[in-house]
Amino acid sequence: MNEQEFIYLDSNATTPVLPEVWDAMQPYALAQFGNPSSSHGAGRKSRKALEDSREEIANLLGAFPDEVLFTSGATEANNLALESALTTSSARILASKIEHASITEHLKKLEKQGFQIQWLDTGHQGKTCVSNLHEKIQPDTKLAILMMVNHETGVLQPVEALGNELQGGMWIHSDGVQAAGKIRVDFHRLCVSSLALSAHKFHGPKGIGALLVRRGHNLKPMLFGGHQQKSLRPGTEPVHLIVGMATALRLAMKSLEARRSKVAGLRDLFLREIRNKVTDFTINGEFDSSVPFTLNLGFPGLKADILLMRLDMAGVACSTGSACSSGSLLPSPVLMAMQVAPEILKSSMRFSFGFDLTEAKVVEGARRVVDCVESLKNHLTKT
Repeated sequence: MNEQEFIYLDSNATTPVLPEVWDAMQPYALAQFGNPSSSHGAGRKSRKALEDSREEIANLLGAFPDEVLFTSGATEANNLALESALTTSSARILASKIEHASITEHLKKLEKQGFQIQWLDTGHQGKTCVSNLHEKIQPDTKLAILMMVNHETGVLQPVEALGNELQGGMWIHSDGVQAAGKIRVDFHRLCVSSLALSAHKFHGPKGIGALLVRRGHNLKPMLFGGHQQKSLRPGTEPVHLIVGMATALRLAMKSLEARRSKVAGLRDLFLREIRNKVTDFTINGEFDSSVPFTLNLGFPGLKADILLMRLDMAGVACSTGSACSSGSLLPSPVLMAMQVAPEILKSSMRFSFGFDLTEAKVVEGARRVVDCVESLKNHLTKT
């Protein structure tokens, strides 16, 4: 194997578009390119593909077609949900501290506008506690937020328990970005008001996502100027991207168990290879309650940003956190919420696995991680 062959261990950040997805998209970008709002034949063909995709996505996620709103991605979907859930600046918001930046940054804005945030506790193993909800809820609590799967640790969160406990009392939003296409998602069973997802996390195209909104919950549009999607999210719909998203989700759900089983084996293989050579490292997050696509490791004594650069030079793509925050030098908010030790907080790396990886690449990737870790440790010992 070529020493510098690129090894991609950052699938939580994004995934490559599958050939089958690309094939499904191309006709609607090249030949059948009509505007879906146009009344002529070309427009009607695009409209049919759009609505067929909406229906398929709804069926795959346990929703009704009219509950699917297409967006540019999960960041827009998360922001739209939060803006729609609140009607008064005196309201309280219940949220976990381990949310993605598209949630937490919006919460900071809302705090400046007078909203009060009440934080849910997160355990040392990365799971949010929802057993004491009634101690936190006030009469003016109007919104609760909890993601399905954490983007840094892969730990499954008790969204269904939260939804069952609070349904009917307030708007409940869940970020399902790291769940869709990786685990079964039943929107109605979760008892949440809204759920966000993004196609490029499950081998679909970038630039397209969706917000599922339960019937009876009204959205407040952030954009104006068109009748598309009931004027809730106006603008010409990108039919080729929507078709790609539906195709990617269909393929993911069709082979869900096979993909999950393969990735679990790849993660365990990677971990064994690390453990054989590196004794001083920790696993961040509850291993048995996490999806196998994510592995967060801490290497005490090392600095994550330096290790990241070494691995990049060695041809390994990984991350120190979410892609939207990886440019920041600040410690991971997720690991801070878990109250991990300072030496772990500063040295943790996220490795995330795609089903398209081979065992050979995983073994080689682990070898390079070991080499970089040992090289940095030796350097520190000499200095």
